[in-house]
Amino acid sequence: MTTRLCLLFTLLLCAPAARADDAAELWSRSCKSCHGPDGRAQTRLGQKEAIADMSQASWQKAETDAELRDVIANGSSHNPKMKGYKDRLTPEQMDALVRYIRTFKAK
Repeated sequence: MTTRLCLLFTLLLCAPAARADDAAELWSRSCKSCHGPDGRAQTRLGQKEAIADMSQASWQKAETDAELRDVIANGSSHNPKMKGYKDRLTPEQMDALVRYIRTFKAK
C-alpha cells in the first residue's frame, strides 16, 4: 500500500512538468512559425501580418484566458490567416497552450 501511494504521489508531481513539455512541443509544432519561440512574433510572417507581441505586459493584461482559448479554437477575427485548431487539438491541449502563452515575459 505504501509503495502504491509513493508511486501515485511521484506520478502526480511529475504530471505538470510533462504537460508543460507537451505545451512547449505543441507551441513549437503549431504556433512558433508565426508567433516565434517566445511569442514576440519576430518571424517573417509575424512581422508581415503585424502579429502582436505576446510577451508585452500590456498584451498579457488585455487578453483573458477565455479570449486566448477562443482564438486558439476558432481563429482570429483580427487576422483571417490565423485558423482555428478546434478540430486538431483537444480542449486540454488548448488549455495547455493558454498556460504556456502566460509564461511569455518581455525581456
